[in-house]
Amino acid sequence: MNRPADVVLRLLIAALALVDAAADDAAVLGPPMATQSADVAAVKRLKDGSLHPGFQRTHEGFVTIARSGRTKLLFIGDSITEGWRRHQAIWDGAFGTYHADNFGIGWDRTQNVLWRLENGELDGMTPTLAVVMIGTNNLNSDPAEDIARAIRTIATTITTRSPTTKVLLLGIFPRGQRAERNRERDTIAVVNGLVAKWADGKRTFYLDIGARFLEPNGDITREMMPEFLHLTEKGYRIWAEAIGPTVAELMK
Repeated sequence: MNRPADVVLRLLIAALALVDAAADDAAVLGPPMATQSADVAAVKRLKDGSLHPGFQRTHEGFVTIARSGRTKLLFIGDSITEGWRRHQAIWDGAFGTYHADNFGIGWDRTQNVLWRLENGELDGMTPTLAVVMIGTNNLNSDPAEDIARAIRTIATTITTRSPTTKVLLLGIFPRGQRAERNRERDTIAVVNGLVAKWADGKRTFYLDIGARFLEPNGDITREMMPEFLHLTEKGYRIWAEAIGPTVAELMK
C-alpha cells in the first residue's frame, strides 16, 4: 500500500501536470526539432528560447517521485500517456496493485523523454517494468528510421540506468480519421515495424495494440478518439484490457 504522504505527493504532481497540459499549446512551444536528431536529448523550450515552465515543473515532480524509490510499474510518454490521469478509476483498477506511476508529459517528443531520463527521472527507482509509448509528436519532424532509433535509445537508457528493469515498448497508436492516404499512419507502420524487430523478448518487449482502436475498415471514430489522436474513456479501457495480461506477466 502507498503511504498517505506518497498518495498526496502523487495527487499534487498529477494535478500540476494536468494544469500544465491544459495550458500547453503548439502555438507557444518552440518549433519542431527538425535540426535536432530524434535520438539526442533536448529540454522543452518556448518560442522565445526560454525553458518551458510547465515541462520543468512536471519533470521536477517526477524526479521527486523517482527518489522515493517506490515505483514498480512506470509509464513513460507524451500526452496520450499523460491522459491516464483523467481516468483514474480505470488506472487504479488495472494497475493500482503494482505501485504504478505515470510519467507522461503533453507534447513530448523522443528528444524530451531522453532528456528527462538523463536528468533524474530514473534516479533512485528500480521499477520492475517500464511501459513506453512515444513518437507520435515526431511524425512531422523526423524520418521514421530516426524515430525508431530514438525509441531504441530510450529503451537502452532505461535498461542501462536500471539494469533489472524490463521495458515494454508499445507501438505508436494510429491517428487520423481515415486509413486511406494517411501519411502519418504510413510512417507509424514503418517505425513500429523497426521497433518490433529490435525488441529482444528478454529485457525489451514489443506490443502493438493499435488495431484495437480501429473500425473494421481501418477508420477511427470520435467515440474512440474525439480529434483522432487522444483517447476517450472507452479508449483507455481498451488500452488497459489490451496490455493487462502482458503487464501481469512481465511484473512477475
